[in-house]
Amino acid sequence: MSLLDLCLQGLAVFGFILFGVLWLMHFMSIIYVRLHLHRKRSEVKGQMAGVSLLKPLKGVDPNLISNLETFFTLDYPKYEVLLCVQDQDDPAVDVCKKLLGKYPNVDARLFIGGKKVGINPKINNLMPGYEGAKYGLVWICDSGIRVKPDSLTDMTNQMTEKVGLVHGLPYVADRQGFAATLEQVYFGTSHPRSYISANVTGIKCVTGMSCLMRKDVLDQAGGLVAFAQYIAEDYFMAKAIADRGWRFSMATQVAMQNSGSYSIGQFQSRMIRWTKLRINMLPGTVLEPVSECFLASLIIGWAAHYVFRWDMMVFFMCHCLAWFISDYIQLTGVQGGALCFSKLDFAVAWFIRESMAVQIFLSALWDPTISWRTGRYRLRCGGTAEEILDV
Repeated sequence: MSLLDLCLQGLAVFGFILFGVLWLMHFMSIIYVRLHLHRKRSEVKGQMAGVSLLKPLKGVDPNLISNLETFFTLDYPKYEVLLCVQDQDDPAVDVCKKLLGKYPNVDARLFIGGKKVGINPKINNLMPGYEGAKYGLVWICDSGIRVKPDSLTDMTNQMTEKVGLVHGLPYVADRQGFAATLEQVYFGTSHPRSYISANVTGIKCVTGMSCLMRKDVLDQAGGLVAFAQYIAEDYFMAKAIADRGWRFSMATQVAMQNSGSYSIGQFQSRMIRWTKLRINMLPGTVLEPVSECFLASLIIGWAAHYVFRWDMMVFFMCHCLAWFISDYIQLTGVQGGALCFSKLDFAVAWFIRESMAVQIFLSALWDPTISWRTGRYRLRCGGTAEEILDV
């Protein structure tokens, strides 16, 4: 047997293994979504713990005030809202003052100026609020997130005795325009498939859009200061909590992104930035392209042709169709109700998103620097970064 034959057989075996792994991920995520998300569990379980909500704010968009206001109307008896703004002249300051005046009975404070402790601008912004937090649970939640009145109750119910972190599955609210549809399709199909599969199999996969954490555990790890050297602070905070023996739990409600500023270009830039971070933190990310529909279908189709002599292109088309259908089933589960766009809109957005996947990955490999908020950073292996200063 020649070396070429061995390589071809190895590639065929890889194709069948890939087929099994990817469809296991499909089934795990679809079943988990149906069984866990959007369950009516808003009743209080035991004594309610106090929660300090940390809100990092920079700039305004058309939905900022409505998003923030949902945190002032939470149906939860013991929480504080800590609004953190880096610059005094940021227009977000006026939005915060307006809400503070509208809801004087809500325990809320505004922190302006931040505290420079590292290269991560989000951590720098949150430091005064974190140092002033008075409760044992801290909820770090991005400015573009909106919540329901019982969202905090849902999260604290998941914070059982052995749980140190509760996170929400990122999703996107119904908005107008194709860019919104594209984001909704991604966060309802590809992203939750990987996110849920990782958590179900014991791999700690957390995004920092909405995370409820035990403050004493974070303090044991050095507090927020310990994570200021990283751009992906959420990954390293989660790792620090897991390393101390604590479990993670996922809220039954999604982390609903509702930014008022969005476009296809912004979505693409965001995906490239996230991919760059994963490549520098987790070397196994280089295999990500083979988990995307079109490339995976080609590899698996070739394996089926090599072993069974099936028509490769027929298999490719059938496999893509099955993937498309399973993604639609998963999206409807994550949505938890009727979609705001048609099946045709879904098909177009799904095809464009899948077509962008390899290009996004190659763009991330091409340039190791990222732009985030107002700074540019050069990533280092292991997840640390250095700020690129204009000379």
